[in-house]
Parts: sequence; C-alpha cells; structure tokens
Amino acid sequence: MAIKTVIVIVGPTAVGKTAAALATAQALHGEIISADSMQVYKGMDIGTAKPTPTEQALVRHHMIDTASPEQSFNVSDYVKQASAAVADCLARQVQPVVAGGTGLYVHALMDGFLFPDQSADPALRSRLMEEWQADPHILHSRLKAVDPATAGRLHPNDARRIIRALEVFERTGKSMSQLQRETAGKQARFSGIWIGLTRDRTELYQRIEQRVDAMFQQGLIEEVQGLLKTYPQQPTALQALGYKEVAWFLRGHITLEECVYLVKRDTRRFAKRQLSWFRRDQRLHWLNLTGMDDHEITARVVERSRKAAHEHGI
Repeated sequence: MAIKTVIVIVGPTAVGKTAAALATAQALHGEIISADSMQVYKGMDIGTAKPTPTEQALVRHHMIDTASPEQSFNVSDYVKQASAAVADCLARQVQPVVAGGTGLYVHALMDGFLFPDQSADPALRSRLMEEWQADPHILHSRLKAVDPATAGRLHPNDARRIIRALEVFERTGKSMSQLQRETAGKQARFSGIWIGLTRDRTELYQRIEQRVDAMFQQGLIEEVQGLLKTYPQQPTALQALGYKEVAWFLRGHITLEECVYLVKRDTRRFAKRQLSWFRRDQRLHWLNLTGMDDHEITARVVERSRKAAHEHGI
C-alpha cells in the first residue's frame, strides 16, 4: 500500500518521544523528522536531549544539527527544510515519523501555518533583545497586552519566543495567535496520524528530575562552557532552557545548587505548557505510558499508529 500519511508523535519533554519514535520508525521502516526547535543547533546536544549517535545510526534522522547557534533559525526555516524531508520520504515510499515537543513547528509543518512575513529583521530583533536585557518583564507585559493567548503559554523568561512573538506582531500588525486562527487548516500540507504521549504527573516529573541530573552528570556545564567560548555574545539559541541557567552559574550569578533547581523547576513548567498546547488538538490519539517498560512502549505506540491508520482508512 502506498505511503501517503505522516505519523506524528508529540508530548511533553521527558515523556519518552525519542524511544517511541525510534520504535515506530524501526517497526514501520521509516525515518524520523525531528520537531524540536533546539535540536536543530549543532553543539547543543546534552541540554536538548538530542538523540545519541547510536540512536541516530538505528534510524535516519532529519532536522538535527542543521544550524549553527549563532544563526537565525525560525519556524519558516524549519517548515521549508522539514517539508522537503517529509516529501522526500513519501516519494521514496518511506514512512515519515515527525516527533518532537515544539508544537508550533509541528502544526506549521503539518497544517501549513506560516506567518505572512518570515524574512529576518536584524535591527528589530537587536532592539528587542536590548530591551529584554534591560528589563525582561517589560517585553512579557507588552506581549500580554497585544497577544494574551501567546503570552499565557510562554514563560516570562522565554526570551527567544517572547521576542519572536513581538517581532511577528510588529512586522505584520497581527498577533501570533490571530495568525494561527486565520490560517489553521487552510493550507494543510500533509495528512497525519496524530499520537500524543503522556504520563501521570508524578512519574513525568520524576523523569524530568532524573533527566536533568543525568544532563549535569553527562557534562552539561562543560558543553555550555564550550559554547560560550565559541559564541561569547550568547546568541538567542543559548537562551534556551538549561543553557541560560548554566550560563548564569558560570558567570557567578547563582550557585550550582540554584542552577540545578531552576533547570528542574522550569523544565516542569515547560512540560505543563506543552501539554496545554497539545491537548487543544482533537486529532491526537493519546497514549498514557505510565508504568510501561521499553518493550511495552514499543508495542503500544506501534499498535496505536496502526490502529489510527486503520481508523482513518489509510
């Protein structure tokens, strides 16, 4: 049977998307298209929980290590490159598996949501960054005034996304949430089987704590040290969760204990916002992975993918 549909696997950070995507792609002879806004950056490996070289050797991955941290890379860039990867898979009759936790990227890729004006404006971005460095709370308050829906799902310390949302508003005269409503479903690029992964909150938060501890043990501090040495201006990419907190520690602003605490706390908050984003999508077939071992997860995700395909007549 001809492959015409994309399998989409989404969920909060640390829920198990990487393992689930690998299992699904291996079982269905597919390839993985990452939908993680930070895994596109070279050198940002530990803090983004990027699939290991061993994992990437098992299944071909796309949209990993496609940009340098000092480069501007936005949703438009992602859609252009990821669309080509999906189309290539379909042309070769290889099952595309889109997997990640960046909801905006997933929906932009699958539904065709794009901002009318995507070209970068270095002067505007530089001005907003200077304002952020002067007082981050002012920019979040400004976003709340022009786009309360987007401001409500962004952490007040999320410089990259707050600046991006304000940039969109200033360049188009429309809020990001308004543009999403206007374009939702109008230019769907690909047909999808949507699978959402979740766990009971206690287990998810335990996994987050364990992941953060593992990141520090694996050398997150050394990774950030190297990046700051290479990119002393600390580009937008290094404002990502985990990286900015370690940068604060390295500059003596907080202790290591405070750094670890902040990364864990903000990762939990991030996971909560991710779940809120994805739960709005009625297309998702949810699968609770609580208490499952890797073998069970593999079986259940593949089974759910096949069942969803059957339900959709695919």
